[in-house]
Amino acid sequence: MATPAPSALVELLKPITWFAPMWAFACGVVSSGQSPHGQWTMIAAGVVLAGPLVCATSQAVNDWYDRHVDAINEPNRPIPSGRMPGRWGFYVASAWTLLSLAVAAALGPWILGAALFGLVLAWLYSAPPLRLKRNGWWGNTAVALCYEGLPWFTGAAVMAAAMPDRRVLMVAFLYSVGAHGIMTLNDFKSVEGDARTGIRSLPVQLGTDRAARFACLVMALPQAVVIALLLAWERPWHAGLVAALLLGQILLMGRLLAAPRARAAWYNGTGTTLYVLGMLVAAFALRPLVQGGL
Repeated sequence: MATPAPSALVELLKPITWFAPMWAFACGVVSSGQSPHGQWTMIAAGVVLAGPLVCATSQAVNDWYDRHVDAINEPNRPIPSGRMPGRWGFYVASAWTLLSLAVAAALGPWILGAALFGLVLAWLYSAPPLRLKRNGWWGNTAVALCYEGLPWFTGAAVMAAAMPDRRVLMVAFLYSVGAHGIMTLNDFKSVEGDARTGIRSLPVQLGTDRAARFACLVMALPQAVVIALLLAWERPWHAGLVAALLLGQILLMGRLLAAPRARAAWYNGTGTTLYVLGMLVAAFALRPLVQGGL
């Protein structure tokens, strides 16, 4: 039986997508209020779990069940191009799932529970019969939660070895809500293939102009709530910095909305960068609050 080249395996697992959950995990570590001293091995294992394992699993699962759509949208991907032959895509997705669970189990029960939740969502997102991605409302919610909120929770739980502080959970949840908009913009690259194969992404359902406006609103509003919370928690400097980053995003959104199809990818490389910087600022704002038990 033909076997895939290592380069096809790496491409299937999409290392470029690992950044978002690894960054969110780091935000969880920072926001936990715990000192990293003596915990670097746990932190490193958690970063690997968030990116090269759980996120990579979701990419492999998605590519396997999207192989027919990708044959239209992106025929050069490993599976539709034949560089990942036969059922190798499914085998890799299954093996990475088991490996992720093994690493999560070694990190403790809170981490295992979070990883299990994320992996179940990854399979439900792509695999029939539910295939959450067939509807952009449900699919984007699942991805946003797994890319931002869940790894943030995992990072904080790794450090505390317990349920994270409620303020950490609130901020992680808000940034997960905002990430729904990022996922909507990510769907702009595959509108034609989605429409032809019955995948009702938000650009397909709403049209690209309305979907872009909705994505911008969904990204901006949770950040405004984070700013209000930071002010209420007496972190004015951090609130001001998050507000400045949000203002930068709003200015970039004006250019995005002028030509959403052409500039969705551009915004994901510019405005989204400001978004994730705001996440880290908020994490540093939470740190002394959680440390002091205020």
